[in-house]
Amino acid sequence: MIFAAGLGTRLKPLTDNMPKALVPLAGKSLIEWQVKKLREAGIREIVVNVHHFPDMIIDAIRENKGWGCEIQVSDERDCLLETGGGLRKAGELLLTSSAGEKQEEPILVCNVDILSNIDLKAFIAEWRKAESDTLGMLVVSERETQRYLLFDEDGRLCGWTNVKTGEVKPAGASVEKRRKLAFSGMQILSPKIFSKMDAVVAEKGEKFSLIDLYLNLCEKEVFRAYLPTDYRMMDVGKIDQIEEAERFAESL
Repeated sequence: MIFAAGLGTRLKPLTDNMPKALVPLAGKSLIEWQVKKLREAGIREIVVNVHHFPDMIIDAIRENKGWGCEIQVSDERDCLLETGGGLRKAGELLLTSSAGEKQEEPILVCNVDILSNIDLKAFIAEWRKAESDTLGMLVVSERETQRYLLFDEDGRLCGWTNVKTGEVKPAGASVEKRRKLAFSGMQILSPKIFSKMDAVVAEKGEKFSLIDLYLNLCEKEVFRAYLPTDYRMMDVGKIDQIEEAERFAESL
């Protein structure tokens, strides 16, 4: 699944007239860059959520024949649901093939505006080794930030912290002897994740982030860190980063 519903406010004025997913970068739109990477890893069935200028994304998918993939659209034009809520809304599409058959395949989830050199085949292979007891595997890095996920010595998620404010989640979670790693906006999730959302929906409502979900579940469920080798990534989040992002994209 590609999260493409965001407002792209940091990319104004470009996103005053187009969705973030269609912002051009070195001859391709952001969504085309993501679909291309997924396709090269052997992924052919994709769900994209939409909200801001939704019809422009839908038209682009149709006109480009999904860039070689079968793309279904989860329409959030009436209400932007954040990442967790967006995944939940797309659940029926993600658990149904483009041919209309029920499926229980793991789900690779990424953000439309994060480019990286990650080897998706290696990531998927690592997931396959762990999937029997793992609800999710999160791509992380050692980059410096204010907000970190906390992992134990076995690479299992056990919390979150904001090092600037000192905030820790879940409340009372230990920070000492925990490895602090930055989330990179990509993960593989078991389809069982949809049956685990009730508690966070009861607390947060229909709108919630995937991080909210993971922290709600991490004491009982296993979420593992995946730290790619020689990992490079870029969040195409600001208008003054476009030229740098174009050079980055062309280097991948």
